[in-house]
Amino acid sequence: MPVKYFPALFVFLWATGFIGAGLAMPYAEPFWFMTARFFIAAIILAVWALATGARWPDRRGLVNAAIVGCLIHGIYLSGVFWAVRHGLPAGMTALVSGLQPLITTLIAALFLRETVLPRQWLGLLIGFCGVALVVAPKFSLSSGGINPATLSAALAAVMAISIGTVWQKRFAVKIDLRTGTTVQYIAAGILTGLLSLTFETQTVIWSPELLFAMLWLVLVLSIGAILLLLILIGQGEVSKVASFFYLVPGTAAIMAYLLFGETLTLVQIAGMVLTTFGVALATLQKKKPAA
Repeated sequence: MPVKYFPALFVFLWATGFIGAGLAMPYAEPFWFMTARFFIAAIILAVWALATGARWPDRRGLVNAAIVGCLIHGIYLSGVFWAVRHGLPAGMTALVSGLQPLITTLIAALFLRETVLPRQWLGLLIGFCGVALVVAPKFSLSSGGINPATLSAALAAVMAISIGTVWQKRFAVKIDLRTGTTVQYIAAGILTGLLSLTFETQTVIWSPELLFAMLWLVLVLSIGAILLLLILIGQGEVSKVASFFYLVPGTAAIMAYLLFGETLTLVQIAGMVLTTFGVALATLQKKKPAA
């Protein structure tokens, strides 16, 4: 598949994660589920790496891959799962997550010295406004789940993936994806495993829905979508890669409409159009002058 299609494929795959998470949450605690998911993904990737003779990172590479894993997988995914599990409304979760492209771009500008044009900042702000419209029907401030704990978990998750994305670009982009991602998941699995042992009961209700969600999230998200994300980070500016996350809520809303019959309002459709325009503005390539 041509590389130019990778962003669209990534957005589609990443959006399915919300559906998979929704299937799994009634049957397993978030930290336990993440631990199982990460270690299964690590085993699959390790077998792939060994079978293909992939090069394993040196000590510094191992440390950097582990840091990226704890940030992008361990803290980000677990923070979002935990917040939703403990009552943070989906609309509020999506809106807080919508800060990620802005935060990532700011960190990239400060620490990677990426040049972010006014046009790109405008595109990111327009994209955030579009996300707000997409999640508006699910936005509520009356839920008892909005409290310092759930908001802190969601904000910590956003900060983690933002820092992890920049860390990957700065320190881990040259590590083989097969071995680097294996190390990422082992580190993330250890982190979430400790959190599960500390805060959870490890109660699991085994069901076809849970098994399907686990299979989908491991193969499609933890392997497929994450490898695409790491490829995009390696090949492009972090600020532009981050902007693609704005397209996820709208894509997820369309999936929910098609698969589960959820309502898709004109406000949401307008938000999708606005978000798409914002992302296009933020990622527009500057034309090179003719020779």
